[in-house]
Amino acid sequence: MPTSITSATAIARERAAARAAEPAPPEDIDGSDGPGGSDGPGGPDSLGEIEAGLDRLQDSAATSRPTVGRILLPLGTLAGLLGLWQLAAWFGSPRADLFPGPLDVLGTAASLAADGRLVEAVFTSLQRGVLGFLLALAIGTPLGLLLSASSTLRRGLGPLVSGLQVLPSVAWVPAAIIWFGLTDATVFFVVLMGATPSIVNGFLSGVDTVPPQYRRLGTVLGAGRTQQLLRIVLPAALPGYVAGLKQGWAFSWRSLMAAEIIAVGGSIGFGLGSLLQQGRDLSQMAVVVAAILAILAVGIAVELLVFAPLERSLLRRRGLAPGAGR
Repeated sequence: MPTSITSATAIARERAAARAAEPAPPEDIDGSDGPGGSDGPGGPDSLGEIEAGLDRLQDSAATSRPTVGRILLPLGTLAGLLGLWQLAAWFGSPRADLFPGPLDVLGTAASLAADGRLVEAVFTSLQRGVLGFLLALAIGTPLGLLLSASSTLRRGLGPLVSGLQVLPSVAWVPAAIIWFGLTDATVFFVVLMGATPSIVNGFLSGVDTVPPQYRRLGTVLGAGRTQQLLRIVLPAALPGYVAGLKQGWAFSWRSLMAAEIIAVGGSIGFGLGSLLQQGRDLSQMAVVVAAILAILAVGIAVELLVFAPLERSLLRRRGLAPGAGR
């Protein structure tokens, strides 16, 4: 039991014992219910209800969510979709080379994994995506802080940041190839330009949702501008910031695939985008679908293993876990 609940229960019991030791008020002598009576709001029955309510609150907080349904439902949906896909490949398509079924794709993926190409592609793309996202995080977070602290900077640079966010990342690839050649710097530049604006805008959105009473309270308590920003605004803006990080990761992953598909050759390593492009060049539809599924699987894995737990933990600490919808 949490310390605060235990202390509250102990205090309530002591007060009830003290009331029981006192003489009964006149209105209770004839057996009527009063404030200190057995059925009154401060009596033993009410105390028992309070304790039961506290226990229920504790039990509801400690009860784990039904994870079985959360796991079985998506797995069942996935199995159903794969079954429909396989039936369509068997009975709806005369050419397996144009519309391979999941069994053909699974066999191709196994072959790619056996010769090391799939593992190399996943590792290379994941490494680039994570490094590019961390670079964007290191640039986007201080930039978001500056824009949130200065209304002049925000009015000047805010529209540019929003414009960069809606600009397709693939538009940066030709310029990056001219500037950096066929090197990994081209890929990182495209990822950086795709993820940074999303992180900055997510941070600003989180700051905009901070209630103004928080800032006024900080002013009343004597907090300076930097203290308000770091100790009041930034913690309160965390939900919006985390949402911006999720969006930034999605943009970085998409930008990475666009860069790897277009920028092939030179010293650029072999990533999932390169595998996708290789399948297209060789007209191997099973390789193309295997690469698409691998890109999707990595994106879902990062979401489930990194951002979803982070968001749940953040909402749970703020008492908003039931509203997370997970």
